[in-house]
Amino acid sequence: MLRKHSKLFEILLLASDLGVIATSWVSAFFLSFYYGPIPVPNGVPEFRSSAIYLLLILLIWPIVSKAFGLYRPKRISSRISEVFDIFKACIISALIMTSLSFFIREYEFSRLMFFYFTTISIVLLSFSRVLFRETLRSIRKRGYNQRYALIVGSGGTARDLIEKIHGSPEIGIKIGGYISANEECRDNKLSGIKNIGTYAQIRNILTTREIDIVFIALSWDEQSLAQELIISIGDEIVDIKVIPSLYEFITIGSGVENFNGLPIINLQGSPLYGWNLILKRATDIIVASTTLLLLSPLFLIISILVKLSSPGPVFYRQERMSIGGDIFEMLKFRSMKVSAEQQTGAVWAKKDDPRRTRLGTILRKTSLDEFPQLFNVLKGNMSLVGPRPERPIFITEFRKDIPNYMLRHKMKAGITGWAQINGWRGNTSIRKRIECDLYYIENWSLKLDFNILIKTLFKGFIHRNAY
Repeated sequence: MLRKHSKLFEILLLASDLGVIATSWVSAFFLSFYYGPIPVPNGVPEFRSSAIYLLLILLIWPIVSKAFGLYRPKRISSRISEVFDIFKACIISALIMTSLSFFIREYEFSRLMFFYFTTISIVLLSFSRVLFRETLRSIRKRGYNQRYALIVGSGGTARDLIEKIHGSPEIGIKIGGYISANEECRDNKLSGIKNIGTYAQIRNILTTREIDIVFIALSWDEQSLAQELIISIGDEIVDIKVIPSLYEFITIGSGVENFNGLPIINLQGSPLYGWNLILKRATDIIVASTTLLLLSPLFLIISILVKLSSPGPVFYRQERMSIGGDIFEMLKFRSMKVSAEQQTGAVWAKKDDPRRTRLGTILRKTSLDEFPQLFNVLKGNMSLVGPRPERPIFITEFRKDIPNYMLRHKMKAGITGWAQINGWRGNTSIRKRIECDLYYIENWSLKLDFNILIKTLFKGFIHRNAY
């Protein structure tokens, strides 16, 4: 029955897509020749000639979209990935159409109309697909269009999978039970799910129970059993999905790449690459340059006051660590006496620190001493937003005691960050600060950066732990 439902949804999706494509083509025609901003020099052609190309695109689209897997069930995939697949399918279809148009010389061809069509179709197809998926999600939340799953495994990976499925009723997956390596688990439950057998009984379970999906979620020490289990499943008509035990070691920037048909699992990496890297760097340069220009009078006043208030340089340079473990010199307005660390060595600043100058107390309390780091941003050592850079001498100790401490260096150090706007700055919990830093890296977006910058304006400068 589920197979019939899948086929029905596939037909409905295809029919919807073809309707959207036809609508996009007609809209592009009228936009090009009647209501568009660009005038038509050669008059309005007959729609009949454009209809020939419409028939052609209606034949091309099902083939291309099928190749991109746009009609496969996507219960556990993201909406963004599907929209991106639609974008790629539309571009490929457009390129094929453009190529074929050279062989259909007897019918008029408008490149402007084709541009309008491609743009409109991407927008409308994405919207209709998201609407379709959201409707399905709503139906599944109400208990309809369900698929039944068997969990193979009894360790932490299997437990995490069960909890995630339970927490996502919109995907429409019900768990029929889990199986384990031996009979000892027979009376046990895993996150509320009953044990219904052993690995050796998997074929019998699949033939006697209503199971559509098999999730293989073996623990690290059971990996050698995976091949035997897959062979035991044989030609049973079920979907097989594998959650690698490496899942336990995934930290940040994880994902799967395809290298000439070979899947490669990334356990950790930086989210900044490609356009993300360019956009963040461009934002840093524009905002830092504008801020320096606007605050140049204040910079000049603070520089004069620092020079007059105590002997020594205006700026203080200190070694810090940034992305990839690179060491750089971070700039600050000098807020302490020149000989501040001769007796104490490298220590954290503390409340009522006697090493501060009188002006330095004000600068540190208002975070004005941090402003010269805008030059670090322009130079590329730092970003406006990111984990605050730490001194190498402290990092050596922190990484011994705090798991995943060094992962914060997967992102360029920042003037402000998620930890700072949440109060974890100065002499506060390092562990909490690391939690915030890793959260920021895992969830990075330009929107998050701007949110942090805005919140910094209101509660990031003056803070009780700034001293």
